[in-house]
Amino acid sequence: MKIVDIDNWNRKEHFEFFSTMASPYFGFTTEVDCTKAYDTAKKKGYSFFAYYFHKSMVAVNRVEELKLRIVDGQVIQFDTVHAGSTIGRPDGTFGFSFTPFSEDFETFNSALQEEIKGVHETTGLRLSNGRLGKDHVRHTTIPWNSFSAILHPTDFNTAESVPKISFGRFNIREGRKYLPVSIEAHHGLADGIHIARYLEEFQKELEHCL
Repeated sequence: MKIVDIDNWNRKEHFEFFSTMASPYFGFTTEVDCTKAYDTAKKKGYSFFAYYFHKSMVAVNRVEELKLRIVDGQVIQFDTVHAGSTIGRPDGTFGFSFTPFSEDFETFNSALQEEIKGVHETTGLRLSNGRLGKDHVRHTTIPWNSFSAILHPTDFNTAESVPKISFGRFNIREGRKYLPVSIEAHHGLADGIHIARYLEEFQKELEHCL
């Protein structure tokens, strides 16, 4: 973790400009080809959700700008960010989960399955389920539908700087599977090029299946 020297940062004006806005967040929705990842997950008996969730986190951690956060008025760059996600319950509610990131899928998945179990065994949002600091990325999945746009509840706090990533149900076109992905970030910390890098890395990971 390091503190960014804002006065000597090449994003100083960007940060100051967008941080004055009531809503400094931006983002867009697109698709990634998840055909190979889906086939690999099913062949190996993995949860497809767990498999692409891990690959998303690998991609996030390769983009330095998506590891920037505003903490107590300072810009902090974390060495590693972790995985927050909503997890659905059989009764139709959901709870929050927190999974420490690991490059190793088996390690990550083991911790994720424990979190899923914890959500299913409790009620409410699990706001105090351990640690949901700023060194994470919020994920949510809408498994029932695909989408081409999404709207999140927003706390109009200019220091709210945790990115949000959402996934939908994949579409099938000409035999290929396409996963909807929406990503939002604080525009003072990241630009479109950085989201594009995340998507590029995510696509690479979805293709790189062992």
